[in-house]
Amino acid sequence: MSSPSTSSVAAPHLAAFTAVVESRRSVRKFTDTPIPDAVLKDCLRLAMLAPNSSNLQPWEFYVLDSPKKRAAAVDICMNQNAAKTANKLIAIVARTDNWRDQAKKNIREFPDRPVPKKVKDYYNKVVPFDFFRGPINSVSAAKWGVAQVFRQVKGPIKSPYYTYDDVKNWATNNTALAAENLMLALRAHGFDSCAMGGFDEPAMRKLLNLSDEHHIVMMLAAGERDDKGIYNTQYRFDFDQFVKYV
Repeated sequence: MSSPSTSSVAAPHLAAFTAVVESRRSVRKFTDTPIPDAVLKDCLRLAMLAPNSSNLQPWEFYVLDSPKKRAAAVDICMNQNAAKTANKLIAIVARTDNWRDQAKKNIREFPDRPVPKKVKDYYNKVVPFDFFRGPINSVSAAKWGVAQVFRQVKGPIKSPYYTYDDVKNWATNNTALAAENLMLALRAHGFDSCAMGGFDEPAMRKLLNLSDEHHIVMMLAAGERDDKGIYNTQYRFDFDQFVKYV
């Protein structure tokens, strides 16, 4: 095992990262201290640096600034204390309907010019094959057959998305990664958050004028931690219950 001094040289950001992760808590009560606009913008910028599949970025963040909508959102969040006292209330939304536009945008905004052929082929051919299902999943059976033949002839292949639920899971998984970045960024800036799953999603979708292709992954309450904002001592189950070496 390396000494602390050696470790600090090899991993110069470890101490700061550990402090952020270990001090992040789900805060249920916030003070009246506002989150500066510049801080929130930076936290959202850091959120969108999260890893995501094919850089398709299927996320959106709805900051409820309107007092009327904010009050309605708190009610839709079952009047949870975190929602009522938060300085900022944010709906973190996954989209399943914009992968075509995002693929085209990746080609338009690819930083290296000229855009490599393999990049164009990926977004023009591979991504559509991966996602396109056709009316009532009419193309999915053909995709399944192609994938099976590929496995037998050439070896492993990532399964395409055969159903609407496949695409929904893809979008929500990617968006959850961004949500975690956002929570850690808030903590690094000295603020806190509470991820809330206890809300009426159809009502919140209606409030935000979202379509059925928008999926609210969570509501996030954010603000400065009140002295009584943490209800219990943090604990986790035994490490060996979850980590398996195979």
